[in-house]
Amino acid sequence: MSFHDETEPLLTPSEVASLFRVNPKTVTRWAKAGKLSCVRTLGGHRRYLESEVRELFEAAEGDAERRGA
Repeated sequence: MSFHDETEPLLTPSEVASLFRVNPKTVTRWAKAGKLSCVRTLGGHRRYLESEVRELFEAAEGDAERRGA
């Protein structure tokens, strides 16, 4: 969990999952494992920093291209 700049867009687990084509529960597991940081809303829901998600996505895309996928 981290603090964030109020102006930075936050993504829901479903939005992150859609980008990576995984189940939203997988995104939650990534957060619990420390692969992706999250911000908690007042209601306790996880939200993800768009910039961090984009960086992770671009890194994953680069890995896939290097593997020939």
